[in-house]
Amino acid sequence: MKKMVFAWVVFLLAGPAWATDVAITCTDEGGGVVAIKYAVTGSPKVRAFALDITVDKGTITAISDFKVGESTAGNKGYGIFPANFSRYITVDAATGQVTTWDVNGYTPVADANDPGALGGLGTSGISIEMGALYYPPEDNSPNAPDNTGTLCKIKVSESANVSITQNATRGGVVLTNPSVAANVTTTGSAVTIGQADCFPSNFSTFSDWVALGKPDCWCTRYQCDGDADVKTSGFPFNYRVFTGDLALIVDNWKKKIDDPALNPCADIDHKDSGFPFKFRVFTADLAKIVANWKKIDANLPGDCPRPE
Repeated sequence: MKKMVFAWVVFLLAGPAWATDVAITCTDEGGGVVAIKYAVTGSPKVRAFALDITVDKGTITAISDFKVGESTAGNKGYGIFPANFSRYITVDAATGQVTTWDVNGYTPVADANDPGALGGLGTSGISIEMGALYYPPEDNSPNAPDNTGTLCKIKVSESANVSITQNATRGGVVLTNPSVAANVTTTGSAVTIGQADCFPSNFSTFSDWVALGKPDCWCTRYQCDGDADVKTSGFPFNYRVFTGDLALIVDNWKKKIDDPALNPCADIDHKDSGFPFKFRVFTADLAKIVANWKKIDANLPGDCPRPE
């Protein structure tokens, strides 16, 4: 793995004399997948994006197809995620080198507890932060990102209108020249998806998901590992499986599928307890909580839903 010297500069917008046009679009790619793309006209280039992506129905269940790490001639793009850098990436204090960017859980999505950030995956809105790091750092560098490309793709739980805006609190769109303003336009997209929605129809537990009203939480990234409340414990530890999840298990203990008070998010293993009682929330669900107690995103697979 190539090593590099990490040098990150925070650019502040000040006294713009002219503008660079930046268009950000949402494109429906089918199956509930939406591509977030950008196009820059003129110069200077974009250094970083801080964006809010929201849906008017359902939730955003996953993010994918984003670049990770420095921008190089053979792999250009915005692969530095300021919101999560200090949480996941280790820099050698003596050399300033980053050994690897390939760290599980390192994504552009800001934590819901970060200032100005939206709720995150499993909710109706995410905040993403994506920057570019390359050398030499000039706009004409052979390693600089292209002026057009795809930042990432998201998946939505149901047919919805997707919108995208700058997140001013977290910096918005920042150019390589801090004296130039970005003239940003954004275009949303209406997304239509079919019957299977966010939960795969080939899973043996698909019929249970349908019977429970197609709960969005079953499609979130860590729910099948115990993240019943679909959030972390917050700063400073950011445990993905903690007391909030245990509380949901306790509140729904031994409830059955026909109980109107049942919260299906507490059904961690996506199964009932079997004959004769068929409890939706029982010992197998509690066992998942215990097994992953106090684990953070980096210690979990992050590949829910998965076949059981």
